[in-house]
Amino acid sequence: MKIKSQICMVLSLDKCIGCHTCSVTCKNVWTSRQGVEYTWFNNVETKPGQGYPSNWENQQHYKGGWERTKRGIRLRQGSRIKVLSSIFANPYMPSIDDYYEPFTFNYSILQSSAKFKTPPTARPFSILTGKRMEKIEKGPNWEDNLGGTFSTRSSDKNLDGIDTKDFEAFERSFMYYLPRLCEHCLNPACVAACPSGAIYKRDEDGIVLIDEEKCRGWRECVSACPYKKSYFNWVRKRSEKCTFCFPRIENGKPTICSESCVGRIRYIGVMLYDEERIKEYASTEDPEKLYEAQMNIFLDPHDEAVCREALAQGIPHSFIEAAK
Repeated sequence: MKIKSQICMVLSLDKCIGCHTCSVTCKNVWTSRQGVEYTWFNNVETKPGQGYPSNWENQQHYKGGWERTKRGIRLRQGSRIKVLSSIFANPYMPSIDDYYEPFTFNYSILQSSAKFKTPPTARPFSILTGKRMEKIEKGPNWEDNLGGTFSTRSSDKNLDGIDTKDFEAFERSFMYYLPRLCEHCLNPACVAACPSGAIYKRDEDGIVLIDEEKCRGWRECVSACPYKKSYFNWVRKRSEKCTFCFPRIENGKPTICSESCVGRIRYIGVMLYDEERIKEYASTEDPEKLYEAQMNIFLDPHDEAVCREALAQGIPHSFIEAAK
């Protein structure tokens, strides 16, 4: 048994009111910079819908995450040699159109002293090209509150095999909000896919971070992440992702998305798990048994034997107490 500690976040979806406060505060703190205008480390989606980026759950298209083979688990993108061979032309890489073209408005025209025959209108301009956009085609919460046409939302991967005609008639009375951020996985695919070895999982708390001194901008992490929560800064030529607000965590404070959450849906704490059982859990054949298999790798911090072994393996007493 190899005991590890993991800072975790549990979200109560029943309490989410879809206010996007978590998204806005996260954006203001972490990605209000040039090169990541299209990036939202935290976003809230209305389901059913394609999400952000479009159809991010369709792993047949993006090849994110892991897959089982006769020899065990491997990246869905293929072997390490196959991953390296696609460095310069990755067919599974999401494009800017899968996210959205970031835009702003020429607000200065509203403050000008020029006379207009009609009320002045602030026109959208692309942040990428600086050119005027005739039409805004997409945004990070484009389908908020079931906005848009059902024909678009019906391509949601979760609706495969479902009679969408009946669902279309029922949609007016059913939807739910899905807040999304980096999962800081126990066995992160982005770590395994990075050719530069720039992504690592912190041993002390399980937070997954990118060493931007090592990152070379290959973007393999972007396509390898099954949640599409690794992004490319097109100005700095580096990948960036949710940091779980580790500077705040290290100072005993919650993440900014948790602290600002209006519905108080986010709960943060420490969990202990057996690292040696991750492969067994990840190799579970029946998808319906994955949840039970995952729960089995977590350890009871109230078990005295677990506590003794955790202390012997270097887990701080404060972490064990927090896990309780």
